Amino acid sequence: MLLMRIDLLACSAVVLGLGANLSAAPECDRTCLKGALDQYLNAVVKHDPAAANLFVGFRQTENAVVVKPGTGTWKSVTGLGKLQRRYLDPVTEQAAYFGIVEEGSEQAIVTVRVRVENHKVTEAEWLIARKNNPGLNGLTADGKPSGNFFDPDQLAANPPSEKPAAKEVRSSREAMIAATNSYFDGITTHDGSIIMAHPGCDRTENGNKVTGKGRAPASAKADPNAVNDCTSNLANINVQLVAARRYPIVDEEAGVVLALAVFVRKPGTATRRNMFSEWFTIENNKIRSIYSAMFYPAPEEPVPNWPPYAGNWPLPAPAVR
Repeated sequence: MLLMRIDLLACSAVVLGLGANLSAAPECDRTCLKGALDQYLNAVVKHDPAAANLFVGFRQTENAVVVKPGTGTWKSVTGLGKLQRRYLDPVTEQAAYFGIVEEGSEQAIVTVRVRVENHKVTEAEWLIARKNNPGLNGLTADGKPSGNFFDPDQLAANPPSEKPAAKEVRSSREAMIAATNSYFDGITTHDGSIIMAHPGCDRTENGNKVTGKGRAPASAKADPNAVNDCTSNLANINVQLVAARRYPIVDEEAGVVLALAVFVRKPGTATRRNMFSEWFTIENNKIRSIYSAMFYPAPEEPVPNWPPYAGNWPLPAPAVR
């Protein structure tokens, strides 16, 4: 009888161990995630939500505004553009597209994040940069964007690498997130020395390269021989803090992290907040390049509108007592 009980206990332990191993494995691996992302994007281009495997409670935002399936980009996007990158994270079971989409005769620079649960797409988050979006300073008196970077041709000519990261330069998941977060800490503290980056790290905003030889902020005269990188010119940047930071996708094979956050401006300035997606290429635990798709929300617009920061960040002044 005792031997039988021991055998039963051993058998139970094996079953429990197998169950733990099965639950630890991702339900949607890289192949599954890429298939779900492509199916979703193709459905958008076809203007047909029924062609995507959407969860009954599917939620989609476009520049932080919730849209109903069949509206918004479901109507406007007519094709994928000349630059297409796909990043996959089986740990969080999320995938994303970064690049260009076509909207009739126009182009847009986008990041599209999707979440897959039980093989259905439950979330889609679009960050969209368009030519005539309000810019850093909103709109001019005649309705034109002020301070808005937008250059899809330049982005296509200088794209992120599409090759997997060489194994010898890959970093751990935790180190990749730490390097990315150090960039936002450097901006918040206005101290570039905090940033874990390779010298000469590049930054490209909505297709416009803002680092490189001879570049300087608008308030300063550029030194034609100076090389400014992603750690430069932070002393006077008009950012009080980098808020609502999220890191939903860490593609360990590509060596790329997707970061989503909000630049909150210094008090008393009229400059708009900046809601952004930024793609960080990490090599040997340090940032090599940054590519972004961003927009500048109106003061009353709730951003990022995704948990755990589901509302406005920070709360508007009248809501703080």
